[in-house]
Amino acid sequence: MRFRHPDGSTVHLSYCTNVHPAETLDGVRAQLRDHCEPVRRRLGRDRLGIGLWLARDAARALINDPAELRALRAELDGRGLEVVTLNGFPYEGFGAAEVKYRVYRPDWTEPDRLSHTTDLARLLAALLPDDVTEGTISTLPLAWRTPYATDPGAARTARTALTTLAQRLDALAELTGKSIRIGLEPEPGCTVETTADAIAPLTDVGHERIGICVDTCHLATSFEEPETALDALAAAGIPVVKSQLSAALHAEHPHLPEVRTALAAFAEPRFLHQTRTRTAAGLRGTDDLDEAVAGRALPDSTPWRAHFHVPLHTPPAPPLTSTLPVLRTTLTRLVGGPVPLTRHLEVETYTWQALPAELRPRTRTQLADGIAAELTLARDLLVDLGLKELP
Repeated sequence: MRFRHPDGSTVHLSYCTNVHPAETLDGVRAQLRDHCEPVRRRLGRDRLGIGLWLARDAARALINDPAELRALRAELDGRGLEVVTLNGFPYEGFGAAEVKYRVYRPDWTEPDRLSHTTDLARLLAALLPDDVTEGTISTLPLAWRTPYATDPGAARTARTALTTLAQRLDALAELTGKSIRIGLEPEPGCTVETTADAIAPLTDVGHERIGICVDTCHLATSFEEPETALDALAAAGIPVVKSQLSAALHAEHPHLPEVRTALAAFAEPRFLHQTRTRTAAGLRGTDDLDEAVAGRALPDSTPWRAHFHVPLHTPPAPPLTSTLPVLRTTLTRLVGGPVPLTRHLEVETYTWQALPAELRPRTRTQLADGIAAELTLARDLLVDLGLKELP
């Protein structure tokens, strides 16, 4: 979906396909047919943006066979779909029964991460619509905090990899005329947990093609104030490459038994749900939600937030809620001013099938309806901020 900003530029809105993960190229094609095109039709749009997730095997198949890449581009066009951004965070196995810590490997100290991200940049340059010259890719925020924090060479290795990537992106732009930018995506528990943590390493890299992806669920989970965070990035000259529109799980009174019971329903075995609370002594947290609800790992006199991407349009039932207000505030700051701070927005609720059983979509139709409803909410927020929806 495209929107005209009051400054005349185009802002793109998409949804991320890691909600229906596939490891192979055949699986990607099935996504387009079974999920993405039905969502577009529900929205009554001739064209819908998707934030494509390409696992390692699918990406390599496309890199190794230019005919397959041309065929994918043609299929996107034929189904009324367009790609201006990729989700390069998960490498493989995102549809496994248990993902948890595996999603952080390989990290930016490992050669496979640089190789895969280079592949994604080349693929995105080829998949961009003819009238679009800029693409974006989100990636993991360097690494999970351990063992990175205790490895004296890790920061240097990651910086070297990102600098090499920037040089490759420069060469790709010269060759294709397409500018691809990469955004580190701060996430609780990682080396770069907050936007503030991103400033030093990105300043060290010091390249306009390497910036940050602001995920509004992660921002909220870490109790960051959106305006303060975005102002600090701007002051440091760190570009917001893209933003993922998502909402975290919020518990205002975690000391109450009924709140603990409600939270426990969201503790599940597939994804990691880092949980945080802000106290007078600073931010406290656990790596997963079950650790928080099971005992006294976290102080419970202040609100808790959990890294669980809940559907934007349907907040959890009381006594829980979502951090949708943080998304609203962030979006206002990102695109509500005279000039947009980013032009790529991506709804990223990948946890539909991890919701408590009674909230999960049971059919493809129900899932498509839910994704379409999320995109409708995001569209309405953009229109309310003065952007004009384009055909």
